[in-house]
Amino acid sequence: MEMTGAQILMETLLEQGTDVIFGYPGGTVLDLYEQIYRNEGRIRHVLPSHEQGGIHAADGYARATGKTGVVLATSGPGATNLVTGIATAYLDSIPLVIITGNVPTTLIGQDNFQEVDVFSLTYGIVKHSYRVARVEELAEDIREAYAIAASGRPGPVLIDIPKDVQQKKTRFTPKPPVEIPKIAGEYTEKEIAQAVKLMEKAKRPCIYCGGGVIMADAGEEIMELSRRLDAPICHSLMGVDAVPTDFPASLGMSGMHGQYASTKAIAEADLLIAVGARFSDRAVGDKQKYAAKAKIIHIEIDPAEVDKSITVDLPLIGDAKEILGKILAAVEGGKKEKWQAEIAEMRAFGRMHATDYSGKLTPDAIIDAVSRVMPKDTPIVTDVGQHQMWVAQRYPFAQPRTFLTSGGLGTMGFGMGAANGACIGTGRKTVLFTGDGSFAMNFNELGTAVTEGLPVIVVLMDNGVLGMVRQLQRFFSNGHYSQTTTNRKTDFVAFARAMGAEGYRATTTEEMADAMQKAKAAKGPVVIACEIDREDMVYPMVPSNQSIDEMILQGGR
Repeated sequence: MEMTGAQILMETLLEQGTDVIFGYPGGTVLDLYEQIYRNEGRIRHVLPSHEQGGIHAADGYARATGKTGVVLATSGPGATNLVTGIATAYLDSIPLVIITGNVPTTLIGQDNFQEVDVFSLTYGIVKHSYRVARVEELAEDIREAYAIAASGRPGPVLIDIPKDVQQKKTRFTPKPPVEIPKIAGEYTEKEIAQAVKLMEKAKRPCIYCGGGVIMADAGEEIMELSRRLDAPICHSLMGVDAVPTDFPASLGMSGMHGQYASTKAIAEADLLIAVGARFSDRAVGDKQKYAAKAKIIHIEIDPAEVDKSITVDLPLIGDAKEILGKILAAVEGGKKEKWQAEIAEMRAFGRMHATDYSGKLTPDAIIDAVSRVMPKDTPIVTDVGQHQMWVAQRYPFAQPRTFLTSGGLGTMGFGMGAANGACIGTGRKTVLFTGDGSFAMNFNELGTAVTEGLPVIVVLMDNGVLGMVRQLQRFFSNGHYSQTTTNRKTDFVAFARAMGAEGYRATTTEEMADAMQKAKAAKGPVVIACEIDREDMVYPMVPSNQSIDEMILQGGR
């Protein structure tokens, strides 16, 4: 049947199983919004307070569900407001389809009202881009965009649709949803045999999990390999929830703010099995000293990541679940009593140097109050800063896709939008840990949570400073705290109530526990303003470009 481009877009989105669009209307997408109006019963639309909040919501939706998130914006400032969110998704490999309107094709390049070359602007932060020149190409471009976003190493895909393409008509033929193409592995059976030989020979093996383990749904295989090899499991920031925190072999996060035992185990291992990890600078530190005693096996779906940061001994390119399955079919392993005794000493030393906070209400107590009452499948979202590291270090995660954070870009202001999206995608009460600095960047999205009736609990750690930057200034700028003391007098409880949410203040562990009980029972969004001491620091801490086992421990030692 013949349809307009706007109708084709709507039908193709529905064809691909899209159930929600996060979008903000404007002049060049009026035709698309007409179709949203006509299809209210078929698809949900969520109106954010700002386009950046909208794309973070689509991102949170994708992280929590594993499905592709969809965001829609008009041309010009609507499109440019998406850029930070696109980069956030790109660096964390999150599947998004980003739809922008544009001026008519005949006017492109003439600097018309709200015209921006978003195609070129986002070229380096998308997996692929389309500028749809003909309405006849639109349906297939959308289908391809979904396939590209979700296949292999996922990522954001941009579709820029000029206004006249939305209005022109052509014949539309419905098709089944695209099957996500499986990327063929580049490994050989000989390389699998080499990996097995290295694993069986190792006396101090260590497994390092990145976010790719979660994307490949390979957590069970990781745990079985750990059992088979008697190997500890360490995690990158993006892989924190790859296996349950209470799995006996899990040592937690390694790297710049990682747990002592996790970081030390990598330094002492004679074999490092890295799975779905890209060896970022914050995870690695001094590249020349990283895992210096170890042979390195790198299981990775994206060949561009192999030998990019760390030179490895054996790359295995392909799907992590598939490759681990082949390894498990052959590897025998065995107990490593001496290695386990060393690991036990590392754990004990780490506990001995655990952070002793100075404030009345400590970050530990706040995290404990939340984890005690929230179900294990609760999506836990963080913004970026000290609170992000405290949560990554200490929250007891029980299943994958429950820890949502901006890892690669480190986007302050990510949290509120992402929490909204996670809540919508899962239908579950969602917790956001944030700081007063991050929350101030996008706290307008609390209004979206109120409008949509979303049961999001905002746990706001308020210390009146930009804590992470201030911590760096303390150690590396001689305590010269330049522009990191905010001196804001914001009453976040009054703010929450003014926005239509519930608001509570916690200054003691008792008040925090009481506030969490009220928040858990609430039907809509709640803000808990937790007053913490600005001298609370994140330990351990590895100075930039130093070996990751050269840690500053509790108290700056």
